[in-house]
Amino acid sequence: MHWLARVIGAIGAWFIYRLIAMFGRTYAWRDIAWLEGPLGDRVIGDAPYRDVAARQGLTIERDARDAGLVGDFGALRGADCDPDRLDPRIREFYEHTTRFAMDVWSQTYFPTSIALFLLVTTISRQVNQLNFPLSPLESARGMSSEIIALRNPDGSLRYTGWFRTLGEQARVLYTGFYMTERAPHRGPCVKVVFPMPNGNATVVLAPQVEPDGALILDSTGVRFGDAGFYRIQSRGDGRARVWHIRTLRERFRVYVDDRGVVRCDHHVRFLGLPVLSLHYKIVKRAEVRDAGAGSPDPGARAAV
Repeated sequence: MHWLARVIGAIGAWFIYRLIAMFGRTYAWRDIAWLEGPLGDRVIGDAPYRDVAARQGLTIERDARDAGLVGDFGALRGADCDPDRLDPRIREFYEHTTRFAMDVWSQTYFPTSIALFLLVTTISRQVNQLNFPLSPLESARGMSSEIIALRNPDGSLRYTGWFRTLGEQARVLYTGFYMTERAPHRGPCVKVVFPMPNGNATVVLAPQVEPDGALILDSTGVRFGDAGFYRIQSRGDGRARVWHIRTLRERFRVYVDDRGVVRCDHHVRFLGLPVLSLHYKIVKRAEVRDAGAGSPDPGARAAV
């Protein structure tokens, strides 16, 4: 039945490209520099890290020793984000992600789970990217996690890669590139780029620090140039077709619970309906070693 999955995947990919053509707009790359990011080839996996390093003359450090998804949280300072008010445990996680390990468990929702199932079992598995867990059992089978530092020739950090695979078959959950970016109508944001064939999916997340020191990262945006989900397809002539999917939204809330444990609730919604939730328990590596084997939470250990 692999041939059937390939046929359905090809039809699904064609349908997505038609949607980008219908609802997107064409821009010159120079006019949307804030959206520019790594693109993918036919199959993704971990290849984009090597390809981007080669094309841009970057050095690549796999399993980086002390790297973070956000190199300096001060770069995100804005009207709603005061890094000085952020709980220092959360800031340490983002600036030094490799110091931490995670437990994760997932939840999907009917009826959007049907569309998620079709997307993952056809397109995602063919290109080996964004293989979201379709049930709590899948995440319970384990998730590996690797932080990859891509540096400019002067040693400064250009991208932080977060490469995560799911389950015994090591299907790629995320091949992501993290960076900070100033969105035209929002200010400093976290930008995450997921390479796709000849394009990418770019999520621009607006940061907000709550009074209790928790962090919100939210892709909700109204207009082009705001936070949001942008599906980008390169045209190969210095231009790209960009579809700002306003109805697809992601929200992260990273907080410290009443036991002093860092946690993250990650929710994805489409057309106002819940699609997927991922819940993380985040602990220092030293604490994991001290606790020994096992975890009190259900879910899968993802060693960063």
